[in-house]
Amino acid sequence: MPKRRLEQSGSPGPKRQWEEKYSQQTQAAEPIFNRSGIPIKPLYDREDWDGATYDARLGYPGQNPMTRGIYPSMHRGRNWSQRQLIGFGVPRDYNHRVQELIKSGVSAISLIPCNSVYRGYDADDVPPELLGTCGVVLNTVDDMDTCFDGVDIAQLSTAQNDPSPFTLLALLLAVAGRRGVPWSKVTGTSNQSDYISHYVANHMFFRLALPGARRVLLDHIAFTLEHVPNWNPLSIVGQHMQQAGATPAEAMAFTLSTAIQYARDCIEHGLDPEQFFPRFTFFFDISISVFEEIAKFRAGRRIWNSIVREQFKVKDAKSSRFKFHAQTSGVDLTRQQPLNNISRVAIQAFAGILGGLQSLHTDAYDEALSVPTEEAARIAINTQNILREEAHLTDVIDPLGGSYYVEALTDQMEEKIRSIMHKVEVNGGMFRAIQDGLVQTMIGESALAFQRKIDSGGQKVVGVNAYTAGDSQEHMPVLQRPDPARIKAHIEQVDRYKKNRNQRSARKALDDLAKAANSNNENVYAKVVDAALAGATHGEIVHCLRQEFGEGMPLVIP
Repeated sequence: MPKRRLEQSGSPGPKRQWEEKYSQQTQAAEPIFNRSGIPIKPLYDREDWDGATYDARLGYPGQNPMTRGIYPSMHRGRNWSQRQLIGFGVPRDYNHRVQELIKSGVSAISLIPCNSVYRGYDADDVPPELLGTCGVVLNTVDDMDTCFDGVDIAQLSTAQNDPSPFTLLALLLAVAGRRGVPWSKVTGTSNQSDYISHYVANHMFFRLALPGARRVLLDHIAFTLEHVPNWNPLSIVGQHMQQAGATPAEAMAFTLSTAIQYARDCIEHGLDPEQFFPRFTFFFDISISVFEEIAKFRAGRRIWNSIVREQFKVKDAKSSRFKFHAQTSGVDLTRQQPLNNISRVAIQAFAGILGGLQSLHTDAYDEALSVPTEEAARIAINTQNILREEAHLTDVIDPLGGSYYVEALTDQMEEKIRSIMHKVEVNGGMFRAIQDGLVQTMIGESALAFQRKIDSGGQKVVGVNAYTAGDSQEHMPVLQRPDPARIKAHIEQVDRYKKNRNQRSARKALDDLAKAANSNNENVYAKVVDAALAGATHGEIVHCLRQEFGEGMPLVIP
């Protein structure tokens, strides 16, 4: 009745009344867009999402279309792994940090090697002042053994930040052999196995030319599926592209397009989709754009579920689970007023948790200044503990599910992501798209647009272009450089290792590795593992394959 009387009298309804008053109060307001370019309305209601498509678009956790999570109980029954990335100094320094983090409650560890290791060199191949400042110097099986001294590698999951040819896992398997730990008990992830993301956005990690990187990855996947069945050999990385400037929608789209490329490559390599899909994992950046990130993860989970089931015809529900690790975004952290980064990291972690991640690294507030100090690392870990234990973020599964805004934004993000994926697909797929520079160009354009927004003041950053009063770094803890004497001793130790090993076995293993690289029917990664077992070093293995496959040279976009 009341509604009919309003219509008869010509009086506007409640929504129209609100629209008129809102318009009066915001006449000069600029339209708002999120980082992915989606326009953001001031209010969302049943006209944006009415729930009629609940079963098709949301469903229940652990069921298709997986929008609400990949497990029935999600964080209420299965907490995310607190996987902190650490690495500094020499292996004994790393081991000290591992022991401290275990006491702090972490349930998994990510090993970050020194930049010299990322670039493919041994400690005695680079100037000593460059060693150990950004990660642990790790070149031999003895080094890996020291890193995990007193740690049960059959119980602690370890993510190895280990680009092709995956020498760190090979060294870890050699340590397992020393300790009598079956390889079937070794769990974790080859966390930097995605050579496409390296080629596009993380050039330091791109060690081998594209064809060689492709070959070694496929052999690595095949080897681990057979011999290290609880290891995840592939982590498809959206983080690098987003940190290079891709929008959240672009980062998700490029990551899913990369996963499709790898799936096609695995099938062509003779691998069974029912076997390799469950071992695919993903790695994402979490920006401070809270609702955009939550919608990004929900949309990505739904898209991946449909890709695996519909495009690749895989039946097992485990194969379509969108398992992902996420890291709070270092790009959003600032050198100015760095204590503000504690708040930024907490907000980013909040978004990742509500987005349904399986594993989380929270950045330390001082990472814009240096490798984290121990105090800052403890705060980063306790940020997760506070969100779980005090904020009770695990009490309800997908607590924003059904929100008019979140559901409408998830649908819009899915549409945006799929449109970008289509652009990649019509260009010939992800491998062809990166060869042609399509992806790099799109990322560069997005990075420039966002930087211009900051420069113009359109995007305010506290302490940088807004609220700059009191900008000071006084009394900030500063991580000291590694002790030169310890670095010198480590280099001498590497030299002794090379002199005292069985030279004949090491040389033969490297020769066999070179032959496998030029063979069409040998598994290259099996020979990488053999070389590690025979005493070859990280740098020697990388050097051998660079000689055979060529050195990685990323595409330069003018």
